[in-house]
Amino acid sequence: MASSIPPDVRRSLRQGETHPFRCRGQPLQSRQSSVMETQPHAALVGLASAEAQARLRQYGRNELREHEELSRTRVLLAQFRSPLLLLLVFAAVIAGLTGEWIDAGIVMAIVFASAGIGFFREYSAAAAAAALQSRIRTRVNVLRDGTACEIPVEEVVPGDVVLLAAGSLVPADATVIDANDFFVSEAVLTGESFPVEKTAGEEGREHSVFLGTNVRSGTAQCLVTATGRATQFGEIAHRLTLRPPETEFDRGIRHFGYLLTIAMLAMVLVVFVAHVIRGRPAVETLLFAIALAVGLSPELLPAILSVSLSRGASIMAGRGVLVRHLNAIENLGSMDVLCTDKTGTLTVGVVKVDGAFDAHGQPSSAVLELAAINAALESGLSNPLDDAVLQALRPDLASIEKIAEIPFDFTRKRVSVVVRQAGRIRLIAKGAFAHIVEICGHVDERAELERRYREWSKEGFRVLAVAWRDLDEPAVQWHTEEHDLTFGGFVTFLDRPKEGVNRAVDDLAALGVAVKIITGDNKLVAQHIAHAVGLRANRVLTGGQLDKLHAEGLWHAAERTDIFAEVDPNQKERIILALKKTGHVVGFLGDGVNDAPAMHAADTSLSVEQAVDVARQAADFVLLKPDLDVIRGGIEEGRKTFANTLKYVLTTTSANLGNMVSMAAASLFLPFLPLTAGQILLNNFLSDIPAVGIAGDSVDRELVEQPRRWDMRFIGRFMVEFGILSSIFDLMTFAVLLSVFRAAPEEFRTAWFIESLLTELVIALVVRTRRVFFRSRPGTVLLWSTVALIVLTFAIPYLPFVRILGFVPLPVSLLATLAMITIAYVAATELMKSWFYRGGQTPSLGGKYVYKPKRGWASAG
Repeated sequence: MASSIPPDVRRSLRQGETHPFRCRGQPLQSRQSSVMETQPHAALVGLASAEAQARLRQYGRNELREHEELSRTRVLLAQFRSPLLLLLVFAAVIAGLTGEWIDAGIVMAIVFASAGIGFFREYSAAAAAAALQSRIRTRVNVLRDGTACEIPVEEVVPGDVVLLAAGSLVPADATVIDANDFFVSEAVLTGESFPVEKTAGEEGREHSVFLGTNVRSGTAQCLVTATGRATQFGEIAHRLTLRPPETEFDRGIRHFGYLLTIAMLAMVLVVFVAHVIRGRPAVETLLFAIALAVGLSPELLPAILSVSLSRGASIMAGRGVLVRHLNAIENLGSMDVLCTDKTGTLTVGVVKVDGAFDAHGQPSSAVLELAAINAALESGLSNPLDDAVLQALRPDLASIEKIAEIPFDFTRKRVSVVVRQAGRIRLIAKGAFAHIVEICGHVDERAELERRYREWSKEGFRVLAVAWRDLDEPAVQWHTEEHDLTFGGFVTFLDRPKEGVNRAVDDLAALGVAVKIITGDNKLVAQHIAHAVGLRANRVLTGGQLDKLHAEGLWHAAERTDIFAEVDPNQKERIILALKKTGHVVGFLGDGVNDAPAMHAADTSLSVEQAVDVARQAADFVLLKPDLDVIRGGIEEGRKTFANTLKYVLTTTSANLGNMVSMAAASLFLPFLPLTAGQILLNNFLSDIPAVGIAGDSVDRELVEQPRRWDMRFIGRFMVEFGILSSIFDLMTFAVLLSVFRAAPEEFRTAWFIESLLTELVIALVVRTRRVFFRSRPGTVLLWSTVALIVLTFAIPYLPFVRILGFVPLPVSLLATLAMITIAYVAATELMKSWFYRGGQTPSLGGKYVYKPKRGWASAG
């Protein structure tokens, strides 16, 4: 139950406590028929701006978690939370305590260099992401200085009077002080799926609204009593560790982490124990084992992810898609089913009245006037059909008194208003044809009405029916009067298909994404639009048919269905869950209050900038324009981001595994360590510099043509097979160095350092593509940083002060031999790659089916 109204909040209700208008928000623009736009409650003026600022300082921002500004210091310190860097710091401390100051200095230099690179890239990425997030902040309508305005939801304070309507998110705990047919969904708190009516009053749950809930219908003015952590939702969040649902991409990263952790622990333990048994110094062995573990790990993966996702978000923003949750970019790329309504996405979204007709099919201005009175006076869900009616005819309300309203809901699918006009009381209802006819008692030639309705629907018209009934006296329960109405006629609307939508649908199909229509409209209209835009429309499932299916039946039916028509919000959610159950990654595009359940259920959710608050808040992406082609661009960018992330994982782990295993094995038989700990870390650090460029690497077209997902079996197989190939060439290098050149320890280490670094640099250019490497141009940063590092690699033995690292100059013949081994390694890797990808198979392709243009779903196996 909401807490009692605090004394300082009560004072905000007093009249006269106003100052000149200084609201920082934008002027409120709401529907003309909304109660909020009429005169507010006589006693309500809201807070003065100065008082609101004082309370914001007193109570804090309206957030569940403390707001943290982007800070360079915080991002820098976050680099040292990496277990790998902490492991290196530990190794440096051990080396220092034992007097190995050179090793300790080298290790710490590597630590600070790695942290510096990570800081630079992650801070840039975080700044870009923060700038994008600021563009999609949720705003709320409040009374300030007696005037309605919009402010960021974080600036709502106790004592504010918030103005709520259908589709609004409740921004804080509040007491209802004025309401009109006000129904709120409290499923987030209570689990109850049906909306609860809220009425004005000071005490009791029926007079209170709570943060996190959303308005389903009606309007209200509410006095905020608690914000942020002081709300009921905030108390729950404080007691629990709230984590967002794990995405498929996050799950893949976690499993990959498990795989690497097991490999690193096994290597460290085996190497350390074996060397200690052989009597080698414990500190030297510990540093060597830790360096191997660090060398095996892709320690720049967090930075690569941050840069890739932020870069993807920036590119998508330029294409009209604002990203609310960065990790969702990967899910958008993996999506293979997109569920959407028709209006505004497949059609222009501008609905216009085409005509008004009486029960005999003749044009009728009287029917349009009845519909217009209903549209002007209803205060519930705002919708484009009402707006279209009012554009066609603005009724004169001067002589009309509104007495009551029976608001729209998704079961009745109609709205009724009761008015007094010319001394008589009349109930006027409008809504879906079937739901109006069922409450009419005087329907002549019903079969003819249904035939006319079907014909209009087949031609793509949306049709509303209008009915009325004169009442003798006011009723106590108005909803009981919705019976024995006289059928007035029809109002028809037309929303034409968008230009270019056919091409966008074909482009999505070419990307392996099936578009399915989920709509509350009747199936005939939906089929007409589907045919017009080039979608399959043969298999239609209506809401009535869906209700008769058990869960397993819906799983099978959902995959084969092209159009879901005449469905309610709960059925939309069932459809999404059924598609996910059959192995699809499902996206849902919604903009209405009734879309929120399905958006929460989807793998990735999209909304539009003009959508209601609850839809935009539930969305992972906000489209600046409702266009399928915008979504196509977002899908491609998501797949590029995933492809580049996977490139880094594959190139780093395959080369690193081979080199580290080779060194670990060689160290057990050589009388000296193949590389010192400092040399291993320097090698790993230098090879990672070009790897940062993978985040902006160009992506081959075939890598974005189909949805792809994490596949640990594929990654493990790739890592092992290419790692073994790398180890073969490592052992070949060892043999050449020992038997041909009879290299001393320092010469061996220098030569092996060069060969190891060269192979790690070139492998990135080779395995980043399934094509022959010189037929796929890498990104500029990746290419030129690799070239620069190759030149530096050959120059390292001759640089000043390198003896402190244990390097010595090498003869030209040995350098030439190392270059030839590297070239042979590139050729062998190309052959291995062609064998690995033999038959054109696409590893890590997710899902059970692939969507083929013009053919529908085909088996991927």
